[in-house]
Amino acid sequence: MKTNYQLLTNAAIKALAGRRPSLLLHSCCGPCSSYVLEYLLKYFDVTLYYYNPNIQPRAEYEKRLATQQQLIAAMCPGVALVEDGWDGGSFVRVSSGLEREPEGGARCTSCFELRLRRSAEKARALGCEYLAATLTVSPHKDPVRINEIGAAAAEEAGVIWLPSDFKKLGGYQRSIELSNSYSLYRQNYCGCLYAAAPHRSETGAE
Repeated sequence: MKTNYQLLTNAAIKALAGRRPSLLLHSCCGPCSSYVLEYLLKYFDVTLYYYNPNIQPRAEYEKRLATQQQLIAAMCPGVALVEDGWDGGSFVRVSSGLEREPEGGARCTSCFELRLRRSAEKARALGCEYLAATLTVSPHKDPVRINEIGAAAAEEAGVIWLPSDFKKLGGYQRSIELSNSYSLYRQNYCGCLYAAAPHRSETGAE
């Protein structure tokens, strides 16, 4: 039977019974985080974590980081943004040998594992009770894989994974509306140069 992650999100929020625990939200980009922030800030004290070594070249990473900062300043200035700096070499290492994998294949799994494990470690270090990720708002990402990886990483780190499929309830469409409202830069590739044919001659790694 297919898991309905939105129902699991609803149940987790209901179980809070009005309590507002701390939550570390891994953000893949400003546009995707827009709706997710709007949704989760009703129930959690959110810290946003921007760790995306898959975004290459570095100039693109910086552009997307600036967009993330732009969104927070305009939409939710009280939300803290934690950013550890660009780490492109880590992505190159975990994707080694998987460069020709199709989009959505094993390279994406390695990428999710890299980012969500680091996010779980950061949640523990910051004392956040919950961990979530904006990745599931995208119709191009597999929510089952993301939730399985996230849950395993959270358990290992001793934090609580918030299951999600944020594209439900019109989440993806709402993210587009918010992106337009705040004039956000919306990228045309996930960040991985291996999946962006026009950019494949570049590595962006340091």
